[in-house]
Amino acid sequence: MSHFYIFATVYLHISFTNTFKVDYEKNQQRFESVYSTKVRAGKRRTYFFDVRATKGEDYYITMTESTRRFNGDGYERHKIFLYKEDFNRFLSGLESAIDHVKTELMPDYDYDEYTRRQEEWEQKRAEMEANGEFPPKKDETSAPTDDDMSW
Repeated sequence: MSHFYIFATVYLHISFTNTFKVDYEKNQQRFESVYSTKVRAGKRRTYFFDVRATKGEDYYITMTESTRRFNGDGYERHKIFLYKEDFNRFLSGLESAIDHVKTELMPDYDYDEYTRRQEEWEQKRAEMEANGEFPPKKDETSAPTDDDMSW
């Protein structure tokens, strides 16, 4: 193998790595969330809805499903990007699919069951926190962690 080939390969790798790092940092700053909300769905799954701005002052939504891995080694994430021109069709399709399941496939199912369970858990957690039996919730003003998906 020639020295030129090795030099060129190393140079390209370093150049690409540095360019990627700079571009990534620019993108992180440029595409920060202007609005974010999350929906907890059980013990292992959370959905994040982030409104982000483009450099052209346009907006789009990222929807992220974050699932804690069974072995406790981090999170698995799946992301959908939704652009303004698709908002109405996406919402219509989602509502149609949900309505089909609720009315045609599982009309007798109690869809409020999990909402009640979540409310009960939050109430129990608040009581445990008040009694010093549970670690307090993360302060909303603290620095984001790897567990925080609003990045």
